[in-house]
Amino acid sequence: MNIPITVNQAQLLDVLLNVALVRPVFIWGAPGIGKSSIVENFANSLCLPCVSLLGSQLAPEDIIGVPQIIEGKSVFCPPRIIARESPYCLFLDELNACSQEVQKAFYSLIHDRRIGEYFMPEGSIIIGAGNRAQDNAIVKPMSSALINRMFHVELIASHRDWLDWAARNGIHPHIIEYIGLRPDHLWKQPPKTEEPFSTPRSWHILSDAIASYGKDITEKQLEILAFGCLSSHHATQFRAFVKQIRNRYALSAIISGEQKWPHAAQDRDALYFLAQSFKTQLIKELPPDKNRLSPATQDLAFRAKALMRDLANISLEIAQMTVASEDDSALPDWFVVEVIRDLPRLAAKK
Repeated sequence: MNIPITVNQAQLLDVLLNVALVRPVFIWGAPGIGKSSIVENFANSLCLPCVSLLGSQLAPEDIIGVPQIIEGKSVFCPPRIIARESPYCLFLDELNACSQEVQKAFYSLIHDRRIGEYFMPEGSIIIGAGNRAQDNAIVKPMSSALINRMFHVELIASHRDWLDWAARNGIHPHIIEYIGLRPDHLWKQPPKTEEPFSTPRSWHILSDAIASYGKDITEKQLEILAFGCLSSHHATQFRAFVKQIRNRYALSAIISGEQKWPHAAQDRDALYFLAQSFKTQLIKELPPDKNRLSPATQDLAFRAKALMRDLANISLEIAQMTVASEDDSALPDWFVVEVIRDLPRLAAKK
């Protein structure tokens, strides 16, 4: 599905509150970004029961029902889970993972809100959801007839929406703080290989697992949990983040000069995390044009150059990675030029 505009969670709720009340809505999005929970919360906000059907596990008769002979005539009897007497929200999850035959069975239900002689109660809502073809999930081409019967919207993961939700739902404080520092680690494109990858759902799983171990969880146990839930790079960074918390390293204190970069060999992963967080903060605060420096950002740039020198003395490799551009994440060109002019050896991996 090609939709040129995307929405975050707040915008999706606005769409559902207006469009879903009058027309069926289909939510496209990557696995684990919260499509199902948003629909459930939406239904709860309207005081409607949410009935979920998993498209990949359905057969046509699960929708249209089975025939019975009543007074000499055959009548299809739809399943009890659908044929309800009171209004409800019908959530068709993984709708684009079901077979063409099942998709056909949904035509009249989605378009006319009926199955055979059964009509959904007035006030009922139909919402579908599914992954995209590029997500390496189980998806099948959705027929044009079914596509044309629904309003379509694509959901993306928003770290601000997720952090608001996480604060209200008991997500582990370390995870909330980490995503606040590295919002780009909330979600990663699903890999083509069979391995864990980061999504809002996987961070939730990690939070539950950490809570299950309790406050005395060891570094090794945390490492096992992180690599079992997250993308490898994110797991490494999160482990280092927790380690620097336990060792009381603070990036703000390092920038202000109250603390030094950790230099012990056993703290190398914490050093790497702090350096990457340092880079993220510089990208956020330093302007792309040097002429737009304020007194505060000019002071930050001055301190940053000194810190880059100290970092290079501890680990040239980490300092080079901090300066290098990757994944559309780059320091301002003028700052990189000045740093490399003072420290030419950092240009080795530029």
